[in-house]
Amino acid sequence: MSKEKLNYESAVAELEQIVKDIEYGEISVDDLSEKIKRSAVLIKFCKQKLKSTEEDVAEILKDMSEDK
Repeated sequence: MSKEKLNYESAVAELEQIVKDIEYGEISVDDLSEKIKRSAVLIKFCKQKLKSTEEDVAEILKDMSEDK
């Protein structure tokens, strides 16, 4: 995994590129394992980000309804 700061949009874009490369046979058998491992990391990151965002939104909505 690179040292750059990962965000949801860049993770999804990278996943889309990996899928495209696999679909069009642009990944060698030698690189396929690494791409699959990277995909697993990216998917886990995205799931965690979505869950965190969902929890944040739920908390905000709860706070807003309590203020009424």
